[in-house]
Amino acid sequence: MLIAIEGLDQSGKATQAERLRDHLRGEGARARLVSFPDYGTSIGEEIARALQGEREYGPEAMQLLYVANRYERKADLERWLSGGLTVVCDRYVASSIAYGVAQGLDADWLSDIQRFLPCAELTILLDIDPALAAERKSAGRDRYERDLDLLKRVRASYLDQAERSNWVCVDGNRSKDDVTGEIISVVTARFSQA
Repeated sequence: MLIAIEGLDQSGKATQAERLRDHLRGEGARARLVSFPDYGTSIGEEIARALQGEREYGPEAMQLLYVANRYERKADLERWLSGGLTVVCDRYVASSIAYGVAQGLDADWLSDIQRFLPCAELTILLDIDPALAAERKSAGRDRYERDLDLLKRVRASYLDQAERSNWVCVDGNRSKDDVTGEIISVVTARFSQA
């Protein structure tokens, strides 16, 4: 099973993805965490430079870099999934759609160029207010994290995707432990149905 954890920057994705992976392992499942962008690849390094303002790319080029970064890990994802691992992704396909749509790109195009990636069987959206996202990280924010209007549009895109695709929406404004508890309940219920 591939589980994607989506949401704005500072919504708690990394923390909750790690906690979910650890919980699954504690329950005897073989689980692995993957974060996107993966800054350890050549394309990931280029993304990091762009986010820090060292490179200037338009929205199309940035989203193509993000998508290419996921394709760099496609063979690994497929191998892990076919080997029976549960893969927890801190960001995945929906991220490009949310940020791309917020920058005026076509959702269908963004979805189509990612159609050959393994599909998430469960997507969990950690929904937080963009102002809270900004409060949670006051220094060292990248170009997207500094743009509150962009974050509002990204949130709207995420919520639209969630409604159309039957994702699980979790209120990320709550404590880490409350959010973790809800995510574990959702995943446990989903696993028991599988």
